[in-house]
Amino acid sequence: MKTILSLLFLISSTVLFGQAMGWIKGTVTDAQTGEGVPFVKVKLLNADSTLIGGVISDVDGVYVLNALNPGAYILSFESIEHKHLSLRAIVNSEKITFQDVKLEKEVIELEEVRVMASRQIQKMPGVKLPSFQSVRDVKKMNTESYSKIDENTFIAVKSDPLSTFSIDVDRASYSNVRRFLEELTLPPIDAVRIEEMVNYFPYHYPAPSGDTPFTLQTEYTECPWNTAHQLVKIGMHSQDIDASKAAPNNLVFLIDVSGSMASEDKLPLLKKGLYLLIDQLREEDKVSIVVYAGAAGVVLTPTSGMMKDKIKAVIEKLESGGSTAGGEGIELAYSIAKSQFITNGNNRIILATDGDFNVGVSSEGDLIRLIEEKREQGIFLSVLGFGTGNLQDSKMEKLADRGNGNYNYIDNMQEAKKVLVEEMGGTLITVAKDVKLQVEFNPNLVKGYRLIGYENRSLEDDEFNNDKVDAGDLGAGHTVTAFYELIPAGSTEVLPGIDSLKYQSTNTPNGQYGNEIMTIKVRYKAPNGVVSKLFSLPVNADIKPFNSTSADMQFAASVVEFGLLLRSSSFKGNASFQHVIETAQNALGDEKNDYRAEFVRLVRIAESLTNKR
Repeated sequence: MKTILSLLFLISSTVLFGQAMGWIKGTVTDAQTGEGVPFVKVKLLNADSTLIGGVISDVDGVYVLNALNPGAYILSFESIEHKHLSLRAIVNSEKITFQDVKLEKEVIELEEVRVMASRQIQKMPGVKLPSFQSVRDVKKMNTESYSKIDENTFIAVKSDPLSTFSIDVDRASYSNVRRFLEELTLPPIDAVRIEEMVNYFPYHYPAPSGDTPFTLQTEYTECPWNTAHQLVKIGMHSQDIDASKAAPNNLVFLIDVSGSMASEDKLPLLKKGLYLLIDQLREEDKVSIVVYAGAAGVVLTPTSGMMKDKIKAVIEKLESGGSTAGGEGIELAYSIAKSQFITNGNNRIILATDGDFNVGVSSEGDLIRLIEEKREQGIFLSVLGFGTGNLQDSKMEKLADRGNGNYNYIDNMQEAKKVLVEEMGGTLITVAKDVKLQVEFNPNLVKGYRLIGYENRSLEDDEFNNDKVDAGDLGAGHTVTAFYELIPAGSTEVLPGIDSLKYQSTNTPNGQYGNEIMTIKVRYKAPNGVVSKLFSLPVNADIKPFNSTSADMQFAASVVEFGLLLRSSSFKGNASFQHVIETAQNALGDEKNDYRAEFVRLVRIAESLTNKR
């Protein structure tokens, strides 16, 4: 909803690549009631009153003007039921200019306002006015949901020296956070999953060369947001496999075509992304398409990847409309996947939706049990999330996790290309499944530890050796990164937890293992295996100054620090947006015009929004 009403309705400002731009954001409120005024036409004019662009305020009265050259502008506010207002605004490079306004009201009946607003918005191409009885009804339409995250706390090594978790290569949180920030809004705290933000970026870890399908790399340094602590990064890199020589794919696209998918950032964006994916398919790959809304149906029976024009023609005809019966659609998709099952191939459902499973014939529990059952039969599930307003993030993440798949959020065409073309080959090719990590800390060197993120991937210590316990899968060419914040053994910091043990000896001898700060163990199965293999790596206590670590270490740590700030974490210490920016800029490397540079821009936006708050 917010994205639709923020579409440009006049000629947009020219955006020059690489030029430092600024933003204007504000809220239009009623001078008498203090409530936000929706559907205000905000015109953007040069200092000489030349019209150059504009937007429509959303249902809360919020407006955003993006990518503006630094300088002086005139803003004109036109509301059907209020007196017009003009004022001057200054835009600075890479800064947000906050310009809130109050409008005096004209006496007009609400129904007349609704009709006039409808006419005004319908004149704008691509913008649809939702049906509602009043403005207040529209304000209730945002039903996005996120699972509450209780951050990992520090744990005393002497009482609990083991930390166990499943790997996670989901990246949805970062692109979703980016969506909020680009709308000049701070994301909900529980939308910020730090491990997904860190793992969004590629890192330059060494590729495996032996029989083990991955490598482990560690770096040990001082903690930049708390100098009394230390920081360990664990980096994993899986083997690369030529996608053109990979096993054949049996792909069933399960596409949500319900009414909630109508906006440009949902079904239309998905269709454009699928065109790119279809171009990558081979003759031996099979594609089927199931759609669901009021009912589920097959719109493309299993078709060879060579029949690209046929597949694209079916995608082109997809239109949204109706309520959502997600459960029924999933059952049908699994039925097709099973009928076309390829032994030793990649059999996968790819669910594309805004997550609005609100009229399904099955409960969420039934869906999860179905997904887990099919997972054991070799049919995996990946999820692509789209859009705003009703994104069911928590549900979509849970479905992908239980289906041995990945969850990605696609907010623009660049992300669609990244997920569906650049990374899809690795996503479809599993090199190791049920990958678990267990870290044992040396109490002579570490007093306490905290795993940063991975809260929903935590495992009990005894589950590490239990091959029946499901864990994350590792795709070809994937990197996985995890951070531990450590309290050194000599610290006087008091840790919460149980009292000291009276009879147990918890110290290790200062002999053979005296210089090992910890040992990392990894259990994993072959893609079609049922028995896990064990890989172990001791980590020496060779600590480096933070500025002497690799660019990957510094950049990834800056992403962690940014996540701590966005979450207003109790563990953020002396973290600051300025330090994040300085650290990230120093670690751009050869990717100055790539995702790392975009990250710096997003941090600047968050800093401005936080200062405003």
